[in-house]
Amino acid sequence: MPRGFSVSNKRLQVMGNSRFTSGVELATGIGLRVPHYNHILSEKPAVGWFEIISENYMVEGGRALSVLDRILDQYKVVQHGVGMYPGDAGGVKFEHLRRLKRLVRRTKTPWISDHLCWGSVDGSMSHDLLPIPFTFEAAKKTAENLRIAQDFLEIPLAMENVSSYGEFKDNQMTEWQFLAEVCELADTGILLDVNNIYVSSINNGFDPMEYVNFVPAERVAQIHIAGHSRYQRFVVDTHDHPVVDPVWKLYERAIERCGPVATLLEWDGRIPSFEEVWTEAKKSETWRDTALAKREENAAA
Repeated sequence: MPRGFSVSNKRLQVMGNSRFTSGVELATGIGLRVPHYNHILSEKPAVGWFEIISENYMVEGGRALSVLDRILDQYKVVQHGVGMYPGDAGGVKFEHLRRLKRLVRRTKTPWISDHLCWGSVDGSMSHDLLPIPFTFEAAKKTAENLRIAQDFLEIPLAMENVSSYGEFKDNQMTEWQFLAEVCELADTGILLDVNNIYVSSINNGFDPMEYVNFVPAERVAQIHIAGHSRYQRFVVDTHDHPVVDPVWKLYERAIERCGPVATLLEWDGRIPSFEEVWTEAKKSETWRDTALAKREENAAA
């Protein structure tokens, strides 16, 4: 283990994180997407909860907020962001946080998730989720930014592992060690994206099940499942296909370790009908039930 690593690299006993118990832990959710607005508002499907991309609703008015308010009248909504960029060396962007906090007051989201990444230099935005070098210096700076953001927002944060297509030569730890290190130092939760784990494992050559086995289970607040696209050299996190079996197996193992945390299906490209997306999301319940049965057996052994 690298010197200075503060989180034990052994299977952690699941203790649960009371900050993330919100009534959605046993429910299945999907992302709220524009093509499904009319169906949701007219048919009122029995969805456990919806996840919104925060930045799409950080506006002063218009249809997006009007629809969101109608959704909030009937469903629980959890905010998921793409613009916090806690890995930026320049620190947190308070104007972004102020707008985010206004939306928090509107949605009453139980927590906010965003990505463990960076995305801007000297005020220039990449509008991408760029991976952070897995070094102790980067972990310390990222955690400092997250502590400031969490204190300002006055709501728990959960950081998502991003998909990646290469690795830094100067990495001092594995990705799962870095994720654990940052979230321990910042005292935040984890949004565990098992599709991103699979995508990165194929592109960068590591065992995805090892990742799931060693992530600090007591910090996992939410799990993402999604589909991807396979090309000649890379697997790309496109969110435009059904979930593949290897990703379902990672999900099953994650639930076995973490318990009945909130699960959400992402489908963002070539979006099919609401019924097709919801049917795919509901598959998670079979995998979840199998995993929870294994968890109970292990606890009784």
